[in-house]
Amino acid sequence: MPNVAVIGAQWGDEGKGKVVDWLASRADVVVRFQGGHNAGHTLVVGNQTYKLSLLPSGLVRGKLGVIGNGVVIDPVALLAEMDRVRAQGLDVTPDNLRIAENAILILPVHGALDRAREAARGDRKIGTTGRGIGPAYEDKVARRAIRVCDLAEPDVLSDKLDELLLHHNTLLTGLGAQPAQKQELLDLLLGLAPRLLPHVEAVWERLDEARRAGRRILFEGAQAVMLDVDHGTYPFVTSSNTIAATAAAGSGIGPAVIGFVLGIAKAYSTRVGAGPFPTELHDETGRQLGTRGHEFGTVTGRPRRCGWFDAALVRQAVKVGGIQGLALTKLDVLDGMAELKIGVGYEINGKRLNHLPAGQAAQAAAKPIYETIEGWAGSTRGARSWAALPAQAIKYVRRVEELVETPVTLLSTSPERDDTILMRDPFES
Repeated sequence: MPNVAVIGAQWGDEGKGKVVDWLASRADVVVRFQGGHNAGHTLVVGNQTYKLSLLPSGLVRGKLGVIGNGVVIDPVALLAEMDRVRAQGLDVTPDNLRIAENAILILPVHGALDRAREAARGDRKIGTTGRGIGPAYEDKVARRAIRVCDLAEPDVLSDKLDELLLHHNTLLTGLGAQPAQKQELLDLLLGLAPRLLPHVEAVWERLDEARRAGRRILFEGAQAVMLDVDHGTYPFVTSSNTIAATAAAGSGIGPAVIGFVLGIAKAYSTRVGAGPFPTELHDETGRQLGTRGHEFGTVTGRPRRCGWFDAALVRQAVKVGGIQGLALTKLDVLDGMAELKIGVGYEINGKRLNHLPAGQAAQAAAKPIYETIEGWAGSTRGARSWAALPAQAIKYVRRVEELVETPVTLLSTSPERDDTILMRDPFES
């Protein structure tokens, strides 16, 4: 039986939490493979709502959770998240949470630099959450990062902090911000080490053992394809690669192990933060989508920008992200709308394009080309079979499939875990 990788097919916040939770109940191991605590998954289980940013969603289902080497970890945020879910009755121990020894740590200095640079951009902000994710990834590729394994080697940690602060304090001073103090950072990290190190190991080895034993592995992505640092709407993107191929590099397994790639997309579109959004609606319809869909960022709390489903954008994400099937979420938000629109392409400076180009000016100039579809009067909320859907809702889903050139394999009709229509089981594909 194959493994499954789940990635976002828009700009994030597509409802991955519910889908990952649904799949995690049938997996043996759940792996986070990229990103940091700037993204979140909301899981509704019975009367409990879990908001996770770093912890793999499978922990909620009693499965082994793995934080891979592709994740940048804020140790303070991780331990706080562990304490929070423990208070909700969820047990988190070294037996069910493993952390890659070679994962990069986010330090307070990273967040300080992130916020100082964003402030210096003035009205040209890119919408970063200010949590230090970008600066931590910069340190990784510059080979000055502090890694989880360094917590076990205090002398090495001290020397590496000298090099790291030589760089960051120069930048902070230039931006008019307070420089970081080495001893404070060293004391913080050595104080946290006893709580983190029991979870740390070479997770690539554990995953190889799981693969050889035929255990099901679910790879859980954060953000989405159009926020990918290479393939997204640059520079209004995250600091990591969000496509399915990253699951291999970000967890220490071969690409053949990834298995079926499931992309998640809303039945409409949303985006948090700055950047191009061709199908965004600034009218009552946009506000209605936001109200009905409870569109606020899980981590940031910021209201999401809302608009019509952009099939051209999702088709692009399907192709570069390696998506083999689509999970369409929040179909019920469209209930009762007399008329729906789907973006099928763009007009950019008088020319039609069927994809969003890489150029920043071209992306900003893109105007959507719409196809209009009749809405439906009935309700899709809570539907668990095709027979329970209005005929026009089925027609909408089928048209989405045609335009994005990939099948809808799973349909979500409410936040409840079991309000799901399954057309094709990703683990059986």
